[in-house]
Amino acid sequence: MTEVTSEVAERGDQRRSAEPPRTVFVLAHTGRPAAVRSAERVVAGLLGQGVGVRVLAEEAADLPLPDAVERVAKTDCDGRVLDGCELLVVLGGDGTLLRGAEFARASGVPMLGVNLGRVGFLAEAEREDLDHLVERVVGRRYEVEERMTLDVTVLGDGELLHSDWALNEAAVEKAARERLLELVIEVDGRPVSGFGGDGVVCATPTGSTAYAFSAGGPVVWPEVEALLMVPISAHALFAKPLVTAPDSILAVEVGQHTGTGVLWCDGRRSVDLPAGARIEVRRGAVPVRLARLHRAPFTDRLVAKFALPVAGWRGAPH
Repeated sequence: MTEVTSEVAERGDQRRSAEPPRTVFVLAHTGRPAAVRSAERVVAGLLGQGVGVRVLAEEAADLPLPDAVERVAKTDCDGRVLDGCELLVVLGGDGTLLRGAEFARASGVPMLGVNLGRVGFLAEAEREDLDHLVERVVGRRYEVEERMTLDVTVLGDGELLHSDWALNEAAVEKAARERLLELVIEVDGRPVSGFGGDGVVCATPTGSTAYAFSAGGPVVWPEVEALLMVPISAHALFAKPLVTAPDSILAVEVGQHTGTGVLWCDGRRSVDLPAGARIEVRRGAVPVRLARLHRAPFTDRLVAKFALPVAGWRGAPH
């Protein structure tokens, strides 16, 4: 029995030695002390389990990296930043998670978010879960799901002016506080309504709990495939949120004789919109992959994130 066990162990060691080195990318909001401390714990935990770590060179000086710096690779921020990485771990608030989503979408590498902000619907773990998170990452005990994105184009005089993408939403907003933005919204090539207001949010189900929610839109479960169009402070009798088919093409036309607007994608990237601009939004060709540690229903996540009052609930009778 002892000899067989030794042989099995030896074969296991040989297989492990033949495996390519594992690397996890760690992205943190280095402007937050809590994120820096959390990143230090995650990096130390991964290195202690034999998993290599990669960080952005521009952020390395702000991270208290352990002595084993030879196993912490530093890379420039470019399109190949996640090449060879099996996972992207992001520590921060919603803005940092959306920044991580840009890297994740470009590479196809799953993103695992740790919420250090206020709500963090994109995050899978909280700061008190860091040790457990490291264990699950080392053991590859997580699942990956794909989230719908948006492809966005801006047209002017029939020419393409700008193209972009979004995970949460593409928001058309007025540029000047003192003026309404005159808009006409369209679905699948047919006009729906025209109004003056502050703008329109076009969102994914993932983004339904973000800006679209603040604008009065519905909460849409992530498993639902749909697109949302939510007017912002519209001065109109009919300006209700719309939920369309996932393959619909949404369009927003800026009036010819109105103030200028601005397009924001996920609140991170913006472009000015001239009068007469046309913004088209469709289902994105490339999803964002999210790593999941838990199978908890989205309902539980919703209640926890928004601290919804559920006292007195008895559940279905048995």
